[in-house]
Amino acid sequence: MFQAYYLLESRGLVRAVPRSGYFVAARPSDALLPEPQTSQPRSGSQPVEINDLIYACLGSARARNIVPFGSAFLSPTLFPLDRLRRALVSSMRRLDPWHMAEDLPPGNLQLKREIAKRYLRQGFAVATDEIVLTHGAMEALNLCLNAVARPGDAVVVESPTFYVALQALQRLGLRAIEVQTHVREGIDLGRLAQVIELHRPKACWLMTTFQNPLGSLMPEAKKRDLVALLARYDLPLIEDDVYSELYEGNIAPLPAKAFDHRGLVLHCSSFSKCLAPGYRVGWATPGRFTHDVERLKLSTSLSGSIPVQAALAGYLQEGGYDRHLRSLRQSLQAQRDSLFDAVTRHFPDGTRLARPAGGYFVWVELPGGVDAMALHRAALAQRISLAPGPMFSARAAFQHHIRLTCGQPWDATRERAMRTLARMVVDAPCPGASAQPPL
Repeated sequence: MFQAYYLLESRGLVRAVPRSGYFVAARPSDALLPEPQTSQPRSGSQPVEINDLIYACLGSARARNIVPFGSAFLSPTLFPLDRLRRALVSSMRRLDPWHMAEDLPPGNLQLKREIAKRYLRQGFAVATDEIVLTHGAMEALNLCLNAVARPGDAVVVESPTFYVALQALQRLGLRAIEVQTHVREGIDLGRLAQVIELHRPKACWLMTTFQNPLGSLMPEAKKRDLVALLARYDLPLIEDDVYSELYEGNIAPLPAKAFDHRGLVLHCSSFSKCLAPGYRVGWATPGRFTHDVERLKLSTSLSGSIPVQAALAGYLQEGGYDRHLRSLRQSLQAQRDSLFDAVTRHFPDGTRLARPAGGYFVWVELPGGVDAMALHRAALAQRISLAPGPMFSARAAFQHHIRLTCGQPWDATRERAMRTLARMVVDAPCPGASAQPPL
């Protein structure tokens, strides 16, 4: 009997309440809250000046007594930290001192083999020699960007896009071209083709799977078309793919990398979002740019932590990673349902959002042009964090949008915080359409 309950729970049809049993899960219809709208970005590239805004928004929301709806991090209670600690101790006992030097870039060979196996299980092959281990996905992405662009070059990003991409562009003196991105299906390929013809960018930086902040999942056929489009222009794609393990259902979504036959996709991921936050182990599979990325890694940070890489390799070899992932996906699905349901019940008419099929972000369009930055400041005063929309645009657009995170177990504290946030939205002054930059 319990096997049937477990199956229904994994599908999000029932939810378990400790010491009470199983109940039909609330799964609100998308029809209750329409999809948020995204404006068409103005054409042309522009310098990126986003760091001050990002630091102001993030730096004030790190305290433990803040309800972290604005955080990009999952609760540490969702990870097998005890097993990871044991793996770290065990790896230190077995580690050959010679490996401390031999495993310099591109990294621990056994861990690279385990990563290659996971690519193979998805249905496509990546050579072990193509995998470069890094300090998390952030370093992988920055190394790849360094390999394909120079100061003054233009790079295509989504609109909205993850602020880390904007920070990287600003640091390297690159210009951003924002292309409208759909809340369900990802970047507009027709507009992307026009931008490439008109501006001749040097690269694209995209998240094709559970995009941050939208949560969009580009369909497989569209990923294939994206790779084919970029191949016609010999244009590199930096694919930020850190959330791909956090899917609903039984089939993992393929990355754009799976359709790349010319080595133009520089695929980047990490264990930070799905297994080991704080261990800072990521990787890049940079295709034809592998040698360039290896040299950049060697000249910047030399190497990652060899003991930590060895510990993760040992953990993966022992088994249990997929069992952990199944548990993590179930938890995140329940938390997404709870957050979505709370917004549906508490936020006023005119609120728009779409439920993502993975990841842990929900993009919300506020009614009547409510100012997201003003809401951010008011919420912090009540010890609630959120991520205001202007953080996700080089143009400081999306001024009445916010990103909410469902990365923490849902409880009474979060329910109360959501009610408080909804009251702030109801009471907020509405500047109207002028809050959104002109198209």
